Amino acid sequence: MATGRLGVEETLGALNAALGAGGPVWFKETRARYLRARDFLAPRRALQARFGDAQVPELAVRALAGLQGPGVAPVLRCAPTPAGLELQLQRTAVFERVLGAVAAYAAPAAPAAPRPRVVLHCPALRDDPDALRLSQLRAVLVADHLARVLQAHGVSVRRVPAVQDPHMPAFLQQLGVDWPTASQGATLDALRNRALAELTSAGDGDHLPSGALGRVCLKGLVEERGRAAGYDPNLNDCLVTEELLSVLAELQEAVRHWPEDSAPGLAAPPDADAEGCMIVHVVSCEEEFQQQKLDLLWWKLDDQAPFRQKHLVCGPVKGTGAHGTLTAREYYELRHTQVCKASALRHSMDLVQDPAWTDIFRVLSVAAIKFEMLSTAPQCQLILANDSISTKGTKSGTFVMYNCARLATLFESYKHSMEQGLYPAFPPISDLDFSLLHDEGEWLLLFNSVLPFPDLLSQTAALVSTVPGLHITARTEMVCKFLVQLSMDFSSYYNRVHILGEPRTHLFGQMFARLQLLRAVREVLHTGLALLGLPPLSHI
Repeated sequence: MATGRLGVEETLGALNAALGAGGPVWFKETRARYLRARDFLAPRRALQARFGDAQVPELAVRALAGLQGPGVAPVLRCAPTPAGLELQLQRTAVFERVLGAVAAYAAPAAPAAPRPRVVLHCPALRDDPDALRLSQLRAVLVADHLARVLQAHGVSVRRVPAVQDPHMPAFLQQLGVDWPTASQGATLDALRNRALAELTSAGDGDHLPSGALGRVCLKGLVEERGRAAGYDPNLNDCLVTEELLSVLAELQEAVRHWPEDSAPGLAAPPDADAEGCMIVHVVSCEEEFQQQKLDLLWWKLDDQAPFRQKHLVCGPVKGTGAHGTLTAREYYELRHTQVCKASALRHSMDLVQDPAWTDIFRVLSVAAIKFEMLSTAPQCQLILANDSISTKGTKSGTFVMYNCARLATLFESYKHSMEQGLYPAFPPISDLDFSLLHDEGEWLLLFNSVLPFPDLLSQTAALVSTVPGLHITARTEMVCKFLVQLSMDFSSYYNRVHILGEPRTHLFGQMFARLQLLRAVREVLHTGLALLGLPPLSHI
């Protein structure tokens, strides 16, 4: 049997290559109504643009029907239709390949070598948690999620700043945010001396605030870097304070000293200097102007400052009524109260007050917050929902966690029934008959969720500069959207299909094949939740 992980991107690449020179014309189907007949489509209009009025050459159609190659899914048929060229895969063979190696699909692609380096800087984490605005909370959650995704792909990530406020670590832990709370000491002497040399003379009426050393002119740097790069043309002077120099010193330390460089037996990569890493400042839209000043000041005061400094600017968070003025902590308390009320309606008030459920309600509250904050592309404006929380409402974090718990309950039920002797032990994977998986919902789960999951993670980890300038974008919304759709597809299938059937021998084969498919769904779901800093729940 063929080995190696199948890939949607590899299959699409081979399909396009089989049609000869030209741009891509094939796309993967996702909607259930079309997946009944095809898995990939080359639309007629795209084919006409490629081949004119003539039909696709028969030689190309035959090549598509016999398509092979590393990562390429086996093809069952390829045929012209009024919609274009339709292609369907050998579904049983795909089930066997994917479900026989679940771990390969529930994890990112192999890490790059040498490991890229990224410093993630989130200025909001220097603030008091009680004063943290919702736009700043969004930046914190984006930075935490991005760090987890990058690390899963083998990127060496350093998080800055180390949290200093004594109340912030407890709040971050409550939110499931992983961020350092201590940093190595960084000296300010060199930066202070350079700053003093660059200070402009104060005017007669220019009274400096307490703790300020003076002002440094940045106008020349703005003109040198070019306004087209994205710097605000109004940038002129920067007030230099000891606090600002401390921020620069911490960034300087993070760039120049990587823990792995001093690890025994590990040599530093050839690009281990400051130019070998990327600095990504994850800022709220209100913080961007000040962060641009900080970037330019760093270049002004440090000849070895990294050239690749990028800004991931998170759009504003808007809400109706009182929602618009909530602090981050008040927002958490609001969602927590709503989760408790929803649980009281579903279960009972006694259960809601049970201390054993305290952590479950915290996880549900955090899930509601993270899915709300992260399901919109970070650079776009976010409108807060004003309705209540419900485990039955789709497109929410609580809905995803609810279905995570349903999966856990399913496997726990199988285990309990097996221990009672109703079902046999799970057979070796090689003994499973995946031809028994012929329900439309089963192919939907595999083809839209399990098979493309590694490609989705790679896209999420890609930091994209749309122009060679200051700003950068990230697809941090993809994991949340994916998990919501996965939960909707699973919920529909689970409500319609009885997985654990009657304990009869002739039904066991299909039951085990279905359980193996849902094992893959569970592993993908757990991986996705881990990238959001959310633990899987076993019950709700």
